[in-house]
Amino acid sequence: MSSCQTCVVRNRAICSALSDAELDALNRMGRRIAIGRGETLIWEGDESALVANVIEGVLKLSTSTADGREQIVGVVYPSDFIGRPFGDTTQHSVTALSDAQLCLFTRPSFDSFAREYPQLQHKLLERTLTELDRARGWMLLLGRKSASERVATFLLDMARRLAETSCSGADLHERFDLPLTRQQMADLLGLTIETVSRQLTRLRQAGIIDLPDRRAVVILDRAAMEAEAGNG
Repeated sequence: MSSCQTCVVRNRAICSALSDAELDALNRMGRRIAIGRGETLIWEGDESALVANVIEGVLKLSTSTADGREQIVGVVYPSDFIGRPFGDTTQHSVTALSDAQLCLFTRPSFDSFAREYPQLQHKLLERTLTELDRARGWMLLLGRKSASERVATFLLDMARRLAETSCSGADLHERFDLPLTRQQMADLLGLTIETVSRQLTRLRQAGIIDLPDRRAVVILDRAAMEAEAGNG
């Protein structure tokens, strides 16, 4: 594992609360791993054995319905924390949507370390509350927003999250590649794939976005996108 001192997400990850000496101690506990697109790191229902900081890439959190269908319940980005510290069982699977780099720890060793450093536990609490806010926002999206508002909100949220992980200083990526397929977007938003495709086409025809290829999205009119999302 490379030094925490050179980690590209050090200032945004939960370990940003630690001193250099504490980072060195944490560094000795972890290891850097690479996983390929489509590879699953954690399986729903398994013993909670691993936790990790995301360094590069985008991953999905998913759960299975009683009849075996997958439901995507979240997307994680660089500097996000994955896994279930202080827990016995994982509640969802974690799968790479793109090639990814992770800083990986065994859950028992991370739990022991966190108990010794209250500032790390404080960061974990902050992240947990942030995720709770996002979950409540997603409940509003799924329960009250129209199909057009859901698609626009999702695109804006991804543009903002990707901007947070870059060094550009922008608060929103004007151009980015979608790590999800149209079907995965539909599952996440509670829509059909036909509805998602129809809404994307409508946004493109209105001159609000451009779709240069199957994955790429370019936001041409930010104000109009905010209005489509029901934010204006």
